[in-house]
Amino acid sequence: MYSCSKMQNFWNYILICFPDILRVYNMRCFLYMCVFQVEVHPPKVKQLLALCCDTFSHQQLCNLECIVLNKLYFNLAAPTINFFLEYFTYVRMEACEADAWEANNAKILAKGVAELSLADYAFNKYMPSLLAVCCLGLADQMLHHQKPLDLHLSDYSEDILQDCLDKLHLLVSLNEDSLPLVLPPEISEQCLLVDK
Repeated sequence: MYSCSKMQNFWNYILICFPDILRVYNMRCFLYMCVFQVEVHPPKVKQLLALCCDTFSHQQLCNLECIVLNKLYFNLAAPTINFFLEYFTYVRMEACEADAWEANNAKILAKGVAELSLADYAFNKYMPSLLAVCCLGLADQMLHHQKPLDLHLSDYSEDILQDCLDKLHLLVSLNEDSLPLVLPPEISEQCLLVDK
């Protein structure tokens, strides 16, 4: 699952730089996902090319694989936003200060905000750990939690945290109609508008 999120971070880059190879990129990511998740019978390259209506050659698919692996620094298991959302939620729970219900709701809402951020190229400059802690912080604010996550446990400076939080506030306010669509109904109902 983490490799899929990493691939999704790279998605916007490919769309902007290489629009002609969208189909083949999609097929390559699908193959990575199947192999990484240890599928019993991952699809063969011929099957992937057939899904692209044989528009691309085997060599083009291999070249794209090199591009993707280079961009990911050959690390398909690098920590992603999802990994850090789980980690910071765990740290929060271990501190025994957090209410389990609040922590879980914040994590669910933060995942929705993180999903929105993956669609915006402006967030690719932020490290996954920074995005995760800021998504959790924003979720706590939106849900008006009594014991929010201490954002400083991430060791980022106040300026960096505030910059990321401000951009996430803007993202959520611009997508207030889309956010409920990526959330479970019970969290969506709890969600209040972000203070402007």
